[in-house]
Amino acid sequence: MGKITIEDLKKIKEKTAGIVSQREGKATVTIRVHMGECGIAAGSRDVMTALLEARAEAHRSDIMIVAAGCVEKCRNEPMITIEEKEKATVQYGNLNPEKARQIFTGHILDGRVQENFLMSGD
Repeated sequence: MGKITIEDLKKIKEKTAGIVSQREGKATVTIRVHMGECGIAAGSRDVMTALLEARAEAHRSDIMIVAAGCVEKCRNEPMITIEEKEKATVQYGNLNPEKARQIFTGHILDGRVQENFLMSGD
């Protein structure tokens, strides 16, 4: 095994930053990707991957992305639920990786609810 470089250490730090934020309760946003049987069959794994990539590209360790169970709205899968501190919980449905990235950029980074993908809000 070769020597570990500074770049290797930076990559490890980036990968673990989200996990540490989650454990310490520093997350300001939680994105729940619903991964019940229907969600997985409809493509929620690809949605999860797109969101994880978008978070990494944005260098945002305060955003927690987690797998969640079924919410019994199968016809709307793949779905995500976004929970932000001091804001209403929002659900988006009938997603694909491209729509998930639009939601990440528009809702999470720019603070604009993406009404064209919106399911419900509290």
